[in-house]
Amino acid sequence: MDIRLNRRTLLAGAASLGMPLAMPRLAAAQGSRVLKFIPQIDLAFLDPHWTTAYVTRGHGHMVFDTLYGQDSSFKASPQMVEGHVVADDGKLWTLTLRPGLLWHDGERVLARDCVASIRRWAKRDALGGALMAATEELSAPDDRTIRFRLSRPFPLLPEALGKVSSPMPAMMPERLAETDPFKQITEMVGSGPFRFLADERVAGSRNVYAKFEKYVPREGQRASWNAGPKLVHLDRVEWTTIPDAATKVAAIQRAEQDWWENPTHDLLPLLRRDRRILIEVTNPTGTVCMMRPNHLQPPFDKPEARQALLHAFDQTAFMQAIVGEDAAMYHVPHGIFCPNTPMASEAGLEPLKGPRDYEKARRLLAEAGYGGETVALLVATDYSHLKAIGEVMADAMGKIGLKVDYIATDWGTMLQRRNNRGPVAQGGWSCLTTSWEGADHMDPASHYAIRGNGRDSGAWPGWCVSERLEQLRDAWFAAPDQAGQQAACREMQVQAMRDVPSIPLGQYIQPTAYRTNITGVAKGFPTFWGVQKG
Repeated sequence: MDIRLNRRTLLAGAASLGMPLAMPRLAAAQGSRVLKFIPQIDLAFLDPHWTTAYVTRGHGHMVFDTLYGQDSSFKASPQMVEGHVVADDGKLWTLTLRPGLLWHDGERVLARDCVASIRRWAKRDALGGALMAATEELSAPDDRTIRFRLSRPFPLLPEALGKVSSPMPAMMPERLAETDPFKQITEMVGSGPFRFLADERVAGSRNVYAKFEKYVPREGQRASWNAGPKLVHLDRVEWTTIPDAATKVAAIQRAEQDWWENPTHDLLPLLRRDRRILIEVTNPTGTVCMMRPNHLQPPFDKPEARQALLHAFDQTAFMQAIVGEDAAMYHVPHGIFCPNTPMASEAGLEPLKGPRDYEKARRLLAEAGYGGETVALLVATDYSHLKAIGEVMADAMGKIGLKVDYIATDWGTMLQRRNNRGPVAQGGWSCLTTSWEGADHMDPASHYAIRGNGRDSGAWPGWCVSERLEQLRDAWFAAPDQAGQQAACREMQVQAMRDVPSIPLGQYIQPTAYRTNITGVAKGFPTFWGVQKG
């Protein structure tokens, strides 16, 4: 993809930083192949079932493997499984594990481990929950066989068990998978291509992975996303958390770091001038941003108050705050599905188009009974794009008379606080900013932000309740063809503009940056199999 950027004001002094990074350096074998990576954010949580955080998803795919994989065309194929047999008109699936699979502690991977892992993951995942709702019996008849007996056909079973998005369907030993899914596991024993070196972890700054020498790559197909043979050419991968963007630039320019996952757009021109650094778009679905209101607490417990924001928010302003004025780098109007994918449409998006109507927004707030109470807006400022849209959001909310408490926090703290269902005065919240990869919002299967299941124990924080959205989601699963699916999605988007489970703020393209001696960087989210360092 051709990236065309207007120059913006660069961070002062970014090009002239000369101080070496003060990072802890633990000894590695001389001559070993070590790749140093700057992730988008600190790896605050290790459990890939427990959180939707992308940094944990990336960590999870290194340490844990999945029964199926998904390639860049979103096609599922066997990964840990040798294959499967479908019988009884699509209601009986028999999966057979590949021989020779081992956990990092040397124990054999058994079918009962996988059954326990599926059950745990499905209690936290939307698509996994849909699969289990259709499952009458999930069992392990022997050490290599996993059996699903379904109440109705569920053709998306391989896609569910191979999804790349978070929370990922990580397979783990039964003793770990029996942990309450709403409590975190901290012992990282998987069967993936890398081992997590817990004794080298420095919380807040460093995480280290080593090649799992006994990993058995799948044979035959081409590697793509989390599908195909995961061939590891590196001895170690070191993740270094660096909060300051200018320091990240200096680190990659001086080869102290090899790869920066998500360089900020204002620094891309500086990086592009360095011939030793390559800027590339590896995920064409981009990043979709949103505001998530808390449906349990005033004022956003009333639909009129949530609808008011639709008339106050300017999607273009949000996107330009992140990427600048180059329209090639963002897409608006943006609805509830990823732009330029089959389920996307502009049905019902009139409130998001045209000039902003602040008077109408104020009227809707009055109808909702808003009386000037404090609105707690959570913004994870260690994500530069969330900080940017948070500032635009607070300004727009102020223009329609909302009393905003802008709560700047780090991502990990925000993830903890958003679980609080209580009022603002008791540590709760009113709304927050967040974002997703566009690939996660291609259809209703794993789209948390449009669920109406707020009464369920595993509902996504924000706790929207909408029976109609849930009915339309079921209609999408039951649709006989793509035309039927598209019809359900159009109606779902119209309904979402009424119920406002979340508010889409636009889609932007996010490049990655790595030094030119790094080869084998694949499409999609950062993966480290296939990568080589020259």
